[in-house]
Amino acid sequence: MDMAPASISSNPRSVEEIYKDFSARRNGLVRALTSDVDDFYSSCDPDKENLCLYGLPNGNWAVAPPAEEVPPEMPEPALGINFARDGMQRRDWLSLVAVHSDSWLISVAFFFGARLNANDRKRLFSMISDLPSVFEAFSDRKHGRDRSAVDSSGKSRHSSKRGSDGHAKNSRAAAPAPKEYDDDDEDDEEHNETFCGTCGGLYNSNEFWIGCDICERWFHGKCVRITPARADHIKHYKCPDCSSKKMRQ
Repeated sequence: MDMAPASISSNPRSVEEIYKDFSARRNGLVRALTSDVDDFYSSCDPDKENLCLYGLPNGNWAVAPPAEEVPPEMPEPALGINFARDGMQRRDWLSLVAVHSDSWLISVAFFFGARLNANDRKRLFSMISDLPSVFEAFSDRKHGRDRSAVDSSGKSRHSSKRGSDGHAKNSRAAAPAPKEYDDDDEDDEEHNETFCGTCGGLYNSNEFWIGCDICERWFHGKCVRITPARADHIKHYKCPDCSSKKMRQ
């Protein structure tokens, strides 16, 4: 997706606002390098002028030329990523873009946080460090199938619980449970495309997840503060975003 750099800036001021801006931009970059990777790859035509990959405050991404003003309104991403696209192995090029994207995200966060006091900056970057980097999210997806093949614990995304009639029924809460089959390739493929709706991290069968019955997104239990024990008592789970939307209506 292409977008003019002028629409990419924002002006967060508090620790929470800067973290929210960072998280949204990061989610957009992770999408560009994972679920939207084919669109991103085709957008980086080496025959075009210098192009940059931007993460946007609304959680989307954009491939666009850099800002024309000097100095720019805010830090700029790596310039000319499209020129190296056809001169490298695809996965190596994407890895390089991921590392540069992480560097840009940190520079933008510090740009907005430069006026914070030392304690607030420490809190901000502690929150940021709790999120997987763009490179880690990209690498997790790339190696997800290999990791699942050697995972001796053999976990599954889905769990079930017993109803009053004694029959098993599916639950939206997804605590790790043993696989029924060793060659569940279809489930592994589903894992590779599942990202937490809060932090953007890739699905990991060793962690507790829960799915929203409204928007059908999945979340780390820790990201939405839901424990497996609490999930057992939830018939229909509604994520924080969907809950807040209903309150505004």
